Amino acid sequence: MPIDASSTSDVAAGLAANGYLADEGLVTAVFLSLSLGRPLFLEGEAGVGKTELAKTIARWQGTELIRLQCYEGIDAAQAVYDWDYSRQLLHLRAAEATGEARTTNTADLEGQLYDERFLLKRALLRAIDHGTGPAPVLLIDEIDRADDEFEAYLLEVLSDFQVTVPEIGTFKATTPPIVILTSNRTRDVHDALKRRCLYHWVEHPTFDREVSIVHLRVPEASEVLTRQVAGAVEALRGISLYKPPGVAETIDWATALGRLGVTEIDETVIEQTLGTVLKYREDQNRVRDHGIAGIVQHAFERGLLHG
Repeated sequence: MPIDASSTSDVAAGLAANGYLADEGLVTAVFLSLSLGRPLFLEGEAGVGKTELAKTIARWQGTELIRLQCYEGIDAAQAVYDWDYSRQLLHLRAAEATGEARTTNTADLEGQLYDERFLLKRALLRAIDHGTGPAPVLLIDEIDRADDEFEAYLLEVLSDFQVTVPEIGTFKATTPPIVILTSNRTRDVHDALKRRCLYHWVEHPTFDREVSIVHLRVPEASEVLTRQVAGAVEALRGISLYKPPGVAETIDWATALGRLGVTEIDETVIEQTLGTVLKYREDQNRVRDHGIAGIVQHAFERGLLHG
């Protein structure tokens, strides 16, 4: 087992100690992923904490986080390996300057260019060929943005945890990395890749859990303000927004209000700081059309529940 966690309670405690409060379902998924050595596929709306979970596991283990940010058109040169052409060219010029090029046959000279010292190891190869020490956490972020060809290649890599570089040979992981894949579900990922992984859909946290998260991340915020911010975000998520606020925006909002010296939310405060929590003009206009007063009322009701 990559991490010393003999039970789900150990996982919950380890994540919480590093600033991540996960629900029981997610804790169980992480535990099974670590204990079975299987990649964990996390799907859900943007901002629910998928990427942050991978960062937290890396902090918990005290190991490197290797992040591969996917995008349309990504290929092996960006994700697996490439050759350092500028260093290869410098090597050729140095060989010419020293006269080595005149005494070395062409095949041997070309062979020198495809030595491992000229190999640029990208995220996937770095995670597989990580050397000694604890296995890194490999975060394959937003796999839904990549195309089908890359997804198929990734399936092969994750099946054997090995990469073949034709000019050098095969790199195989002695200790496979801890793999977390995330998707915002902008498209469906193929079943073949999902079957290789354990799967968990990540929801926005419940109100009480979000209050606990804000308490943990913004301890200087008062109980009332923390509950009001969580309540306001809960109300915002109930509106049909293009980009509902995630946990990160809740934390940012609480931090911003604390910096401004705000102790209670009101309509003016929300109007002035709406850009902290909503990043699209259309969403801000939709909230204004819906009525900021209703957001404030919901925030106060939530804030006074145990006030």
